[in-house]
Amino acid sequence: MPYQPNELLFNHFRDHGIDLAHIDQQLQLVAPNSPNLPLYRDMMLTILRMAHDDRNRWNAKITLQALRELDHAFRILERYKGRRKVTVFGSARTPLEHPMYALARELGATLARSELMVITGAGGGIMAAAHEGAGSDHSLGFNITLPFEQHANATVDGTDKLLPFHFFFIRKLFFVKEADALVLCPGGFGTLDEALEVLTLIQTGKSPLVPVVLLDSPGGSFWRDALDFISRQLEENRYILPSDLKLVRLVHSADEAVEEINQFYSNYHSSRWLKNQFVIRMHHPLSEAALHDVEEGFADLRLSGRYHQQPDSGAEHEQGDFSHLTRLTFAFNGRDQGRLRELVDFINLSENWAKPQPMRTTQRARDALRVS
Repeated sequence: MPYQPNELLFNHFRDHGIDLAHIDQQLQLVAPNSPNLPLYRDMMLTILRMAHDDRNRWNAKITLQALRELDHAFRILERYKGRRKVTVFGSARTPLEHPMYALARELGATLARSELMVITGAGGGIMAAAHEGAGSDHSLGFNITLPFEQHANATVDGTDKLLPFHFFFIRKLFFVKEADALVLCPGGFGTLDEALEVLTLIQTGKSPLVPVVLLDSPGGSFWRDALDFISRQLEENRYILPSDLKLVRLVHSADEAVEEINQFYSNYHSSRWLKNQFVIRMHHPLSEAALHDVEEGFADLRLSGRYHQQPDSGAEHEQGDFSHLTRLTFAFNGRDQGRLRELVDFINLSENWAKPQPMRTTQRARDALRVS
């Protein structure tokens, strides 16, 4: 949604007779003509209001530490902006001889072969195995600093691929923010916490739709038992929508997990809200027949109007890196993310893509052929 500056912040200082007109001048000096100036302005005004209140040193220290951690992580992760990443969760207590350790190591290697980076909490067990398989060049570790001695796993320890965090909540933010997909292996309270938080964020639209893969060893029942409980207790009692379970996929091999991720991005690229319209960016336009099927089969996702496909770079407010992508736009109800996942699955089927039009031979091309 477009950002709306908070004029209450500026009015707070005006009402106290404090002139902060120079704030805009300073921002123009350090970030001239940036489209983010209104956001930076409100950030500065927020900090100045805290200083004006000056009530609690502990609050100020928390704010400072959080800002420093966010800034540091943004800077480091900017290096990997163009690479898709997969966050892998699982127990740090999984021993080397456990079948899941070998499977997580294979998962890391398979992700790396698909040029996908592997993000973990940088610890042992499943995290160490996934990084071991992926190798340092395809690994990122988001470690948590603790008051007692502890080390990151050998793949990322002592490298520039390790990001330390003081706050758990900021670390968890980046686990999800940076993830183009998530793979969850069996684990304890922490793993279940991550699984339910990720699903809650996607279900409520607070986090973009991404593949969520539940990986278990062949014959393993960890996630099947969890899904049975969710279906029996949550779905049957209508605590969740029946389609919410479409947000997860259970697999039993590394190849299946990576195929699920690659298939998700075979046509779907990304999505965004533009005012009250939901925009899906695609690599390939849909055929007329597929668009008709979308209109009929996914009418329940629309609040009103129709689905509109825009084929090229004329999109208003579109970023340059995405301007070449086809866009499917509609008034999404914002609630049924599971059905949205089914729509994404539909547009990812190659039989639903429009066939490329044959290129017309221009006079210049004909002349070039004659010359050659």
